[in-house]
Order: sequence, then structure tokens, then C-alpha cells
Amino acid sequence: MKTDLIYGIEDRPPFKDALFAALQHLLAIFVAIITPPLIIASALKLDVEKTGFLVSMSLFASGVSTFIQCRRFGPIGARLLCIQGTSFSFIGPIIATGLVGGLPLIFGVCMAAAPIEMVISRTFKYMRNIITPLVSGIVVLLIGLSLIKVGIVSCGGGYAAMDNGTFASWENLSIAGVVLLSVLFFNRCKNKYLRMSSIVLGLCLGYGLAFALGKVDMSALNVEMLMSFNIPQPFKYGLDFNVSSFIAIGLVYMITAIEATGDVTANSMISGLKIEGDDYLKRVSGGVMADGFNSFLAGIFNSFPNSIFAQNNGIIQLTGVASRYVGYYIAAMLILLGLFPIVGAVFSLMPDPVLGGATLLMFGTVAAAGIRIVSSQNIGRKETLVLAVSLSLGLGVELMPDVLSQAPEAIRSIFSSGITTGGLTAIIANIVIRVKEEEER
Repeated sequence: MKTDLIYGIEDRPPFKDALFAALQHLLAIFVAIITPPLIIASALKLDVEKTGFLVSMSLFASGVSTFIQCRRFGPIGARLLCIQGTSFSFIGPIIATGLVGGLPLIFGVCMAAAPIEMVISRTFKYMRNIITPLVSGIVVLLIGLSLIKVGIVSCGGGYAAMDNGTFASWENLSIAGVVLLSVLFFNRCKNKYLRMSSIVLGLCLGYGLAFALGKVDMSALNVEMLMSFNIPQPFKYGLDFNVSSFIAIGLVYMITAIEATGDVTANSMISGLKIEGDDYLKRVSGGVMADGFNSFLAGIFNSFPNSIFAQNNGIIQLTGVASRYVGYYIAAMLILLGLFPIVGAVFSLMPDPVLGGATLLMFGTVAAAGIRIVSSQNIGRKETLVLAVSLSLGLGVELMPDVLSQAPEAIRSIFSSGITTGGLTAIIANIVIRVKEEEER
């Protein structure tokens, strides 16, 4: 397939070219990798030390996962320039799980459910008849819409501000507004480097404003923490398990498998490879398998589930560099960043409004991606009904969780997440309504 690539999949760029391309990828994904642990830590009210460690381990796990995707080990890995990072899709269910059983339950359930995606990787041809683009689009839309609430809470100052009475103060909202407007401004610039680093620049401006307003508490830092070296400790916080959390997390793994299929397909197209035949099926299967395996590995090292980042496909187009060997450089950078506590510590001190201003836009983008997936399908009577019942129940539970207050504990814990409720409804409705239509004919 003819392409405009400067370096193809198996080409080895010179050190300077490879390093420059890797830095651009790192710039595009760094904030996206550290944001989920920061949001989860804020919701669970973890201290600075734990928050910093979770951020560091997210970077470390992303580095290891990226290397596995690019290198391929047996059936695991796409052998493409696929960058992995902490997945946004799991934030809602993880927070719900953490509020029930803390970090041990989060890591235990995420590891236990990871094989679901690995199994799907071997049978995704059949699963695609169940988890159709309509279903996955609805779930992605629900993920984005439910996360917007998380973003708004951060803009107001976070859960800590709710406790001390400073929530939605003019200072908090001003900081969030500056970040949001800065990201939009830089994203609209014609300069490609300003555009690619728009979120980083927005966060820097917001961080500076928050510091000037006295919103950054530096007292939590100590010299020993900054000068130390992070040694990854498997199972540092222990493991726990319960069935209801397993179902909620497992559903998101199913959807992530479909998303990973699309990401590997898009990457293959951009890299000039065919998107049909045995080689293509091997790449997709290996990419989705690695998605599940890497999420299991992330749990071992006290991090959250990983997924392939779609935004890096845009960087490949922009730079003309599709060489998977560039992924080795990116992986090394992420691992090194994860080993130094100062990186996690600096970001763990970031005030909630700074993060909220940036994530609000990110989460809106996730919802918009779901709308695009849904709108790409032919929306007939069946699709309209599936969409209507899924969004009604999913958003209904999200907006009014007390509707389940009289339900048994097991039911309440499973369906307390709008993503889980809407996703399961979409899958069941998609099957049942189709069967009824066939009977009518």
C-alpha cells in the first residue's frame, strides 16, 4: 500500500530522528497517562505519597506495556507503533470499586477481569456480533458523559473542597477557566508543536496561577521523597475481590477490546499495511491480547488498566514515522519517568481545578467520540430503541443513584454505575429487539 511515510514499520530511524519522534509521542500522551490516577486518588482522598506512587507506577506500567505492544512476544503484541497508557474508560467503575474496598479491591478486580479481554482477542470475530459498533458507541458516550461530572467536581475544587466549604469558590473556578481557555487557544494554533502540547501548556499556566494564589501546598514534599528512587513493588497494597465489582469492570474490558480493534485497524491503515487477511487478524488479535495482558501486568505493579491510545495514530500521520522501534524509545522514557518519585510528587500536588480545566475538555472529547461511532451507523427503528433505552437507564442511574436504594446490595453494587447499567442494557436490547424484528418478518 502506497504511503507518505518517511520510516515504515520495520525501518530503523537514526537516533536523532527516533528520539525527536518519541518526544512528540510522549508529549501527546504524558498528561493522559497521569490523569486517571490523579482523578482516582482525589476521589478516594489518598495522601500525597500514595498519589505520587500511583502516578509513577502508571508511567512505569505504560512503558512496559508499550514495549510489549511494539516488540510482540509470541501471540502478545501488535508489532506496530502502538502506545499504551492508563485507560480513561475505567475511571468511573474504579472509583465506585475503591469507595467500597479501597486499592486492594481495585487491583484485585482489575487483574481478575483482565483475562476477559484476552479471551475476546481469540474470539473477537464472534463477539463483534454481540458488541456491535452501536453498542460500543453507546458505552463510549456513557463513559464520556459520566466522566464530565468528575471533571466538573475537579473544577470546583474536588471532594476535599466539598468538605472544607471552599467548593466552587471564584479562585477554583477561575483557575479551571484559565486552563480550559488556554487549552482551547493553543489547540487552535497553526503551529503543530503548540497544538500537540496544548494540554501540557494549559496545565502549566493553571499550575502557575494556582501557585500565585497560594493553592499549592508544598509542605507535603520532603527532600527524602524527592531524592529517592522508586522501586516497583508487586502487590504493594494487597488484593481483594467481589463479584459485583468484577462484573462492572469486566464489562468495560469487553468494550475496550472493541476499541483496541479499531485502534489497531487505524494504525495499520496509517502505517501502510493491509486491513484484511491473516496478517491483519494476527495483528489485531495480538494487539487486543496485549491490551488485556498489560492490564493484568499493571495490576501487579499497583497501576490501573491500560489501553492503546488512539491519539498517537495522529502523531504517526503528522511525523511520517511509523517505525515500531520508536516505541522502544517511548517505553524507555516512560519507565525512567516512573522510577523517579519527583515526577509523581510534582503532579500529585496539582490542585484539582487545574486538572479539572483540562479533563473537562478531554471527557467531552470522549463523549463526542461515542456520538461519532453511533452516528456512523444506520439509525433505524431498532437502533433508535436500543439507543433510547440504554441512555435512559444509564443516565438515569448516573443522575439519580438513589433509585436503587431499596434494591438488594448485590444489585445495587452492580448497577450503581451508569456505564454498567447502560452497557448491559445496550447489549441485551440489541439482541432482543433484533430477534423480535426477525419474528415479525
